[in-house]
Amino acid sequence: MTVERSRKLDLDPPGTVGLRAAFFVLWGIDMVAATLFFLVPYATELNPVTVLFYELFGLPGVAVAAVCYAAVVIAIGHLLSDPIDRRFVGGMVAVYLVLVTNNVVLLVSGNSPIGA
Repeated sequence: MTVERSRKLDLDPPGTVGLRAAFFVLWGIDMVAATLFFLVPYATELNPVTVLFYELFGLPGVAVAAVCYAAVVIAIGHLLSDPIDRRFVGGMVAVYLVLVTNNVVLLVSGNSPIGA
């Protein structure tokens, strides 16, 4: 008699807990900022995927688009081997840091520090 083991799904989270936490905090702030872009008259969302989801689903579509972006980053991080996965997630944290800084300054002041 042979016993077959079911294949176990081993998830290998990318990077350290702190790096993943930084990604999710910045991702959350970016999602809120993107949602606010549809509510304030002086700022517009430029990402065509987010705009498409907004047109299809309204404000919940912005959150759906943000969840899709996070899922892609997480999936890529899981596929990459260590230490490349840490570098990838670290790079995404850097990208989100720039985006969040720009978006928050734009929402607070009405002027983008990156745009001319």
